[in-house]
Amino acid sequence: MEVKQLDDYFGYTEKGSSLDAELRAGLTTFLTMAYILIVNPSMLSNFGTTGIPFGDALFATAVAAFVGCIVMGLWANLPFALAPGMGLNAYFVFAVVLDMGVAWDVALAAVFVEGIIFLIISLPAVGWRTKMINSIPTDLKIATGAGIGMFLAIIGLREMGWIQNDGATLVNIAATETFTYDHGALISMVCLILTAVLMARGQKGAIIIGIAVASVWGWATNAYDPYNDFLAGGAGWAAVNATWPDLTAIEFVGLPEETLMAAIGALGDVGASTTVRTTTGTTEIAAADMPGMTTFGGFLMIMITFLFVDIFDTAGTLYSVGRQAGYVDENDELVNSDEAFMSDAAATIVGAVCGTSTTTTYIESVAGVEEGGKTGLVAVTVGVLMLTGLFFEELFTSIPTFAAALALVIIGAMMMRQAADIDWSDKEMALPAFLTMVLMPFTYSIADGIAWGVISYCAIKIGMQKWDELNPVMWTLFVLMTMFYLGPGETNTFDWLFDLVGLS
Repeated sequence: MEVKQLDDYFGYTEKGSSLDAELRAGLTTFLTMAYILIVNPSMLSNFGTTGIPFGDALFATAVAAFVGCIVMGLWANLPFALAPGMGLNAYFVFAVVLDMGVAWDVALAAVFVEGIIFLIISLPAVGWRTKMINSIPTDLKIATGAGIGMFLAIIGLREMGWIQNDGATLVNIAATETFTYDHGALISMVCLILTAVLMARGQKGAIIIGIAVASVWGWATNAYDPYNDFLAGGAGWAAVNATWPDLTAIEFVGLPEETLMAAIGALGDVGASTTVRTTTGTTEIAAADMPGMTTFGGFLMIMITFLFVDIFDTAGTLYSVGRQAGYVDENDELVNSDEAFMSDAAATIVGAVCGTSTTTTYIESVAGVEEGGKTGLVAVTVGVLMLTGLFFEELFTSIPTFAAALALVIIGAMMMRQAADIDWSDKEMALPAFLTMVLMPFTYSIADGIAWGVISYCAIKIGMQKWDELNPVMWTLFVLMTMFYLGPGETNTFDWLFDLVGLS
């Protein structure tokens, strides 16, 4: 497009901006969220423990961000950038795949289904998305975001080498007296504080700078990476010492070899049984008894969690950034909200098909707005820049674990700010909000935090004989989540029912 055509399409002059300002705002937003090209593939692959190759995850991250930003920019014409969301990627890896033992392709299938449902309920003709958002108590929505921040922080601090398992207290501080200039824990903490200082001074791309300084420091000193030292209580999933990347190996990462379309193929594995040959013949084994397989009940809970968090994370981000950018009307409604939400859903679907967890709108979009960005050209610029990550796999895979982990702590701190908006004086809300927040890091599960926040809130209202304050959405969530935790025998109600009809 020529400059005039760009202006006619996006209308940045009419909105008080310019081409230079829009491009600069796009670059600024990209710098503030480019860390996702490092952190998300590292988390999803988790050094080979999940089964998702790093290169596949990098491709999916870049493409999902590109698609989301392009659709948001060209269709909704809003300066909001999208990428695979922090928090849900941690839940995907640590809770669903590693803790629950769900196969990574089945987990991607849950993300794929969630994206389709999100798209459907966001259609203006359906209108369920708005009703659902408005039906959840505000304090529970706030607590969900704050809890995800705590969840990210505990993961980040462990990967930095600052907290470790303890038989007496569950977690404890690591042996800090051993930290030296070539110890990843010391390097990461120094660079974490450096990042915080840069952010306080208004430095654009502060997180990227912090990760870069920690990485170069680690490479130069062949630094010890405590998280990867199995003998010292670490995960033992990667190199114990940081090494320089091969900066000459700049090439296209290539199409995903394992993850592309895997989510669609895995839909048939949900609740599936298999026939196993034994010495006495053959026997049918149910999904519940097979590692890596998922029951219908388990899949439903995972999918609901992804959907719940995606909706409210996206809504909170869109409305907060929209207010700052002046894209809300007199009724506090976001301009082009349907297009914005459907852009998010479309990116999630594409991301799942390629091989990444849920895509969502990024709060870092505020950086571009503060830089003067007014239109969708900002988002388009971010999307194009995200594709550059497809050529730097060698560099990204060499980022030490302790360096990338500091981003999780910073983001966790940013997300915790919203906890101040919870009405802690409300005795009927204090416990549900608290459980929502603390159970996420303590159980390593976003789903458990959300579920028991909802269950406790509804139970308190029932105990107070305030049934009329529970709308149909909350009643439905209460019943569904209770069914997941309770059931006859050793199974939950979902799987019991599915077994009755022959689906488990």
